[in-house]
Amino acid sequence: MASNGSARLFTLLATIVRVVCSVIAAFIVIHAVFVLFEANPDNLLVRFTAGWRDTFGWFTKDLFTPSDPKIAEAINDGLAALIWVVVGSLLSKLIVRLTPASSKARA
Repeated sequence: MASNGSARLFTLLATIVRVVCSVIAAFIVIHAVFVLFEANPDNLLVRFTAGWRDTFGWFTKDLFTPSDPKIAEAINDGLAALIWVVVGSLLSKLIVRLTPASSKARA
């Protein structure tokens, strides 16, 4: 029965990882939309999403540099968001695979 509890814990942990990574990706995508449609950079919501992008998407900043800076930022933000979704999914699957087998399956 303890294995059943640990399996639930691992499943919950995998779900939390996937959701957190998806939320991070969503904020980065929202920032990309704000930049693409020229939202006011002094707006509180735009600054909030820019903070998320700077904190969690720094690794793609200035990765691609097309002539239009709006397009460049949107592409780089989109790539960062995609990476977060993929990494979250892979980590989630890894956690589920590491779930200990139940005692009934061993018998």
